[in-house]
Formats: sequence, structure tokens, C-alpha cells
Amino acid sequence: MNGVKYIVKKELTRVFTDKKLVFSLFILPVIIMVGLYSLIGRLQSAMIDDIEKHVPSVYIQNIPEGFKDVMAAAGFNGNIANLEMNADVTEIKNGILKGTTDLLVVFEIDFLNKISNYGSEGGIPEVKTYYNSSEQYSSAVRNSFVAEVLSVYQQQLLAERFGDLSQLTVFNIDVDPESSIIVDEDKAAGKLIGTMLPYFITLMLFAGAMSLGVDAITGEKERGTIASMLLTPLNRRDIVLGKLLSLSLLSVLSAAVYAVSMIVSMPNILKQLTDGNLNNLSMKFSTEQIIQLFVVMITLVYLYVALVSLVAVLSKTAKEANTYISPMYIAVIVAGMITMFTGSGEIPIERFAIPVYGSALSIQQILSGELTMVQFGAAIGGTLALSVILTFFITKAFNSEKVMFNA
Repeated sequence: MNGVKYIVKKELTRVFTDKKLVFSLFILPVIIMVGLYSLIGRLQSAMIDDIEKHVPSVYIQNIPEGFKDVMAAAGFNGNIANLEMNADVTEIKNGILKGTTDLLVVFEIDFLNKISNYGSEGGIPEVKTYYNSSEQYSSAVRNSFVAEVLSVYQQQLLAERFGDLSQLTVFNIDVDPESSIIVDEDKAAGKLIGTMLPYFITLMLFAGAMSLGVDAITGEKERGTIASMLLTPLNRRDIVLGKLLSLSLLSVLSAAVYAVSMIVSMPNILKQLTDGNLNNLSMKFSTEQIIQLFVVMITLVYLYVALVSLVAVLSKTAKEANTYISPMYIAVIVAGMITMFTGSGEIPIERFAIPVYGSALSIQQILSGELTMVQFGAAIGGTLALSVILTFFITKAFNSEKVMFNA
């Protein structure tokens, strides 16, 4: 054990006395997370403000009598042009396609007469709205026009036909929708944050292990310092465990900084994305959830460190190690992203036993307060099993003179 302590102390001293490593591992994550989410929030607000300030360009063909009054009453303003019955709208449609025009509204010919004579002379008349769904301005203008103008006009015409529209209402559904919502706000917040946080945690844990592991093993092989260490009386198994434990500790500390920064910053961006409807958004963790999250992160980061260390010890140069690690990084990204699209149904227990993916699922379930002890045990068991196997192979590699001295 003294050998393990010596190696751990040596690695921690190496990192914490290097200002560049301290900055990249513990300060840069805060700057990235806070800056990233602040930027996203500002960009989202700027986009919404830009759409609200945009002056819509709308063409209306065969405009019926009284419709202008409805637009005026609704306060719908913009560059509105009225087109005659037989006007060619080809150029207008091209403008919508190019994004220079927002909306073309076409009423059927003899629109009001068809409404008045409904049932005796044909069917229901149509109002066509031509817009570009790939253009934000066009989509926003179309949605606003339909909701604020056409829907109001429709109700007005119905009132003229039937008189009191309340006579057509048999019952109301949720007059006050807010009073009928039954929700656990902490669980709802956890589900929202849980769509992104597991992905980032698993990703950042691997990034930390990758940057530290290659330098601590392959880098020392290139510099020759690890050869000197192997010639000391230290047991090689102690060297392996000391390397793995120190790298795991440093990776967890770095990932914890990322996680805390994300949890603090994410509510702000979620409020922006939901138009401020999450004013009560908060995250509250029980002691059990904190312990579970900590254990999942510890076991996952040890697995990452073992994976990176095995590749690093088998590689002759840092460049070679990074080349082999890149496919692993992609696999971790994919595993984390899959959890973002997990449905709300019951998740088969065997999925939690899949290394990396099971850990990401566990983090997601912890945040929503739905992780069971069976699922937790499967995730930890699958991760530890692979970690033990990798540690065995790393120890064998350290005991090989050919591998350690790049013979």
C-alpha cells in the first residue's frame, strides 16, 4: 500500500503544481459551462426579439368585405398588400421561397357568398396560407396571422350564422388549465435536465481521463521517466493501482466541476427555451440520490481511466495512443446521446448492465428520482466487472518488459 500512496502523491503533486493543468481541469470547465449557457440564453432571447421586431410582409388575394376591420381590431400590422382576383402570384411565391416575402393568403372566389349559401351551393370555402416552413420569419408570421386574425374572423362569421356561440358549447375543458395540473416540480425539472446532463457528464469524464491518462503513462514512456520508476523496488501492481487511482480522482474532480457548473447554469437556458414557464424550476437531491450519483461517477470514471490506461500502456507514442482512443471517444458520445432519446416507458434491467450506456441511464434516472436499487446495482456491477478485467490486462502489460520499454 505504501507504493500505491507514493504513486498517488506523485501524480497529484505533478498535476497540482502545473498551472496549465490546474487551469484546464478545474477553471476552464466553469468558464466553458457558464459562458456556453449564458451565450445560448442570450442568442435565444435575441432570436425571439428579432422575430417580434420583424415587420411582416403579407399579400392577401380576394380579400372579403370586413376582413380589414378584423385585422385592425387584432392589431396585426405590417406591409400588407391586397391582390385582385386574377392577379398572378408566381413572383410572390418565389419571394416566399427566397425568404423575401413572409406570407400569401388566398381566399376562395366569392368567399362570403359561399359561406352564406353553405349547404345549398357547394361545400365549405377554403383559405389558403402559403408560407416557407424553413424560414423563421415566415413561419412566425403565418402562425400569428392564423391565431390572431383568421381564427377571430372564423368565430365572427360563426356568430353571424348561429347567433350566441355559447349555445353550441356542450361543456368546457379546463377553463383554468393551471389548476388541473398535477406535477412534481422537482421531478419535472430533473427530467428536463436529465435529457442533457448524463450526456455531458459521461463525455466530460472521458475527456478528463483521456487528457490525463495519455500523458501520465505514454508520455512518461516517451520521456523515459516510467522506466526509472520500474527499476525501483516498488511493486508494479502498486504502480498500476497508484496510477489508476490518481487519474480517477483527478478526473472525478474535473467532472464534478463540470457537473456543478451545468446544474447551476442549465435552469437559465431552460427558462429561455420555455419562454419563462419554468419560474419554479429547481433541483433538490436527497442524500440517497447524491450518494448514488457519486458512486456512478466514481465507477464510470475508473472504467474510463482503465480503458485509456490500457491503450496508453500498449502505445509507443502519445500520438499513437490518441489515435486509438479516438474511436472510444466516439463510442462514448453515442452512448451518452442515446439516453437523450430514451422514452418514458420501463427500461429493461439488462440495459443498465451495459458499461457507459447503463451509467448514463442511471444518471438520468437519478435526476428524475426514478432509479431503483436493482437498476443501480446492475449499472455498478456491469461497470466494475469490465473495470476489473481491464485492470488485470494493464497489470500484465506493466509486467512485460517488451511493452514498458517499447522494445
